[in-house]
Amino acid sequence: MKTHVPKVDLDERKWHVVDAEGKVLGRLAAEIANILRGKNKPIFTPFLDTGDFVVVVNAEKVLLTGKKETDKKYMSYSGWKGGEKYVSVAKLREKHPERLVYHAVKGMLPKNRLGDRLLTKLKVYRGSAHPHTAQQPKPLDISA
Repeated sequence: MKTHVPKVDLDERKWHVVDAEGKVLGRLAAEIANILRGKNKPIFTPFLDTGDFVVVVNAEKVLLTGKKETDKKYMSYSGWKGGEKYVSVAKLREKHPERLVYHAVKGMLPKNRLGDRLLTKLKVYRGSAHPHTAQQPKPLDISA
């Protein structure tokens, strides 16, 4: 029996806008990752990019549970000896709040070339304005 591989039409991709205000970060990121992968569609194929575009607004108003605001740290490494840098969630929210959502969604996507391609369809912005009005994104209600 042959495996059916669906044709991925680039014109079929939809644009969704998600308001992150008052949403818990991990639950929001899980829903966004599913939409980026296309797991909400009947033509989902694990090795193909069948997902939609997602625009996240109000990234600075996302919620974290527990004491993550002060205790959780993000680490980056330059490759040099002693090149580790740590930044807390509070400082990251102050300087670059869109990176909170970006890192959370990135961790829930595949760690390969497909995951890199899926991540290009995620657009995260602080505030409620975004430059993608020409694509006519539909508001997506995520009850997380």
